[in-house]
Amino acid sequence: MVELETWIQSLTAHLPEAHWMQALLALGLIVLVSFTIRVAGAYILSAVANRLLTLAGHRNWDRAFRRARSYRYAAITAGWLAVAVMSILLPHYAQLETLLHRVSLALFWIYVIKTLRTVLSAWQETYAATTRAQTRSIKGYLQLGKIVLLGVGAVLVISVLTDRSPILMLSGLGAISAVLMLVFKDTLLSLVASTQLTSNDMLRIGDWIEMPQSNADGFVIDIALHTVKVQNWDKTVTTIPTYKLFSEPYRNWRYMFESGGRRIKRTVRIDATSIRFLTDAECDDLQRFSLLESYLGDKRRAVEQTNLTLGERAHVPANRRRLTNIGTFRAYVLAYLQRHPEIKHHDVITMVRMMEPQSDGVPVEIYCFTALTAWVDYERIQGDIFDHILALLPELGLRLYQTPTGHDMRGMADGISQSQAWRHALHDEQENPA
Repeated sequence: MVELETWIQSLTAHLPEAHWMQALLALGLIVLVSFTIRVAGAYILSAVANRLLTLAGHRNWDRAFRRARSYRYAAITAGWLAVAVMSILLPHYAQLETLLHRVSLALFWIYVIKTLRTVLSAWQETYAATTRAQTRSIKGYLQLGKIVLLGVGAVLVISVLTDRSPILMLSGLGAISAVLMLVFKDTLLSLVASTQLTSNDMLRIGDWIEMPQSNADGFVIDIALHTVKVQNWDKTVTTIPTYKLFSEPYRNWRYMFESGGRRIKRTVRIDATSIRFLTDAECDDLQRFSLLESYLGDKRRAVEQTNLTLGERAHVPANRRRLTNIGTFRAYVLAYLQRHPEIKHHDVITMVRMMEPQSDGVPVEIYCFTALTAWVDYERIQGDIFDHILALLPELGLRLYQTPTGHDMRGMADGISQSQAWRHALHDEQENPA
């Protein structure tokens, strides 16, 4: 620094005596040096970094730095540092020198913060291209880092412009801590929530979640510090505050996909008037179904043994044990599910149960898990199963319950009209015999 001042003093001996001319020359030199550093520095830094990162096998970092304009901001930072250092070339204008020094130093710190923020942006870009980013998001942490950098930068800039120590400014923040807590309430809540969601693996990018209170039903496409974006099935995007996903309930379907099975839980409502006992002839006829062959054989033997113990009371139909069409239907559906190649059988429950009869029929619930979890495959398998089940009902003398439709009403009206016409014709025939 002493040598620089000596060189400057020797240089001023050859300068014009007028102070304003010296100031103009100094300002021109400062602008020239600063501009040269900005242009040349960006080019040199870009070339050197590209070479080093390519040799290290991290060329994606170089591309990320270029897209984030990190090299450009770093060169501008060096340019403002040069201005702050060269402000001593204005010795005869103390106020101008002080102003130029403080402003350039403040801008230097601003661009230092900007450069560091672009580095964090480049980090996010390179991380997002990795497979790890599909399960763990660091965007929230990087956004927090950017906020911290903004806070540090604000303190440094204000301390430079006011010529006060940054430590004194930080000590004064305690007096307004309550205000800061109020202003940054959402940020603090989101920070805690984002940390918990990520560290406990509660939410990942690509998870299918349902959150009805926020009208969200779709896949998570972004997890940031303050918000989580969910792309719904209709391609709309719902933005949810991060802290809501920690404080409010939602359903995550990821574990269903990981388990390898997707549940089918659907009922078939049987018309109660079609439920009855099977005759021996019907049982013999149903033996042609391979899925019922073993069931009917075992059941008929068990029924015969039970009825033999009744003696003479077996002649009363109410005393005898008999097979029903709905029980045989349940046995068939269970056997069908157990042999279905696309139904999962390991570590899951597969059952067919008859539920409490209701005014709209007797519900028979099918409960099982498909071996494929993709939506299209799931709906295909479920559709195939119920197509087969519904088509089987007439074979067992069962009818599906359904609310009367307009077609049924018209048929009923036609029947009533025909009945009335028949009665009128009969009445006329009785009154006017041939």
